[in-house]
Amino acid sequence: MLYLAYIIFTFTLIQLIVALVNLLYIHQPTSGICNFNGLVSVLIPARNEESNIANLLHDLQNQDYQNIEIIVFNDLSTDRTEDMISQIAKNDRRIRLVNSEGLPEGWLGKNYACHGLSKMAQGEYLLFLDADVRVRNGIIANSVALAEKYKTGLLSIFPKQKTVSLGEYLTVPSMNYILLTLLPLVLVLKSKFASMAAANGQFMLFERAKYFETLPHERFKNNKVEDIEIARYFKQNNIPVICTLGDETIECRMYNGFNEAVNGFSKNVVNFFGNSFFAAILFWAVTTFGFLVIFSELSTALCCIYLIIVLATRVLVLFISKQNIFLNLILLVPQQFTLGILIYKAVIYKFNKRLKWKGRNI
Repeated sequence: MLYLAYIIFTFTLIQLIVALVNLLYIHQPTSGICNFNGLVSVLIPARNEESNIANLLHDLQNQDYQNIEIIVFNDLSTDRTEDMISQIAKNDRRIRLVNSEGLPEGWLGKNYACHGLSKMAQGEYLLFLDADVRVRNGIIANSVALAEKYKTGLLSIFPKQKTVSLGEYLTVPSMNYILLTLLPLVLVLKSKFASMAAANGQFMLFERAKYFETLPHERFKNNKVEDIEIARYFKQNNIPVICTLGDETIECRMYNGFNEAVNGFSKNVVNFFGNSFFAAILFWAVTTFGFLVIFSELSTALCCIYLIIVLATRVLVLFISKQNIFLNLILLVPQQFTLGILIYKAVIYKFNKRLKWKGRNI
């Protein structure tokens, strides 16, 4: 048990080091001056997004980078999504609505929508945005500047996550905790290993030539975590990838409430661990119950150091991801048990092979 205590202590220290690296060396989309003035295609898949789509389109209309075309793929919405897009498009020739003619067999809805959007895009960069994202001035120009600086095939951003309800506070912060304590994001660009890859489908900026060389959404047409698989594929083929966190120019409220967040995160939480359910369960067990081994085997001084490391890591992650530090520390224990629920649900979905999202089985 003593050796196990030292292993847990070392792992916890590594988490702190990774968080520090992400604090110090994370790429920022605000870096650099944008000398690029070519066309950027903003491509938005939308299914039942009547509560979000107008906000995003107005945000894009007010961007300081104006050389854009905006194409929205209405994926068989059953609400007022199509009407809202049509009304806004009447007053802005840059906005184009495309209605789906149906989902072909073998495709997931979002992947098919993104592939269809790419075939209509004319821009030198293709920016795929989820309909529930909010953007402010600077995000397009600064992201393109960063992509130009590093000659990337893909730049992906994790937006600042907006949490409103208690259920969201119990679920959403865990994703940043996993990401920012296991993966130094600087290695997404610097490392040659495909395992050091990450991406977020909420914001994916592709260089046009690299996109059409690889046709990534078609390649992973039936993959529910296509964003991560695309990033891995690009790295395997020596195409530079940057994954970073957004600043105040981009945010997203991913889910409305606890149940929606649990269902949403359960479909991809295991991918943060290289698709290993064992690694996911082990991570949860160590970060939830590891203190019991530490307190039973190590000296008082090391136990105090361990607690300091745990709290410092949490504070760093919350600071980097621009979350409410005080409130999230109060909710730390229920957040950990909620993470266990997410992983458990992911296991159930894996064996049942039944997961419904936005009215479709995926």
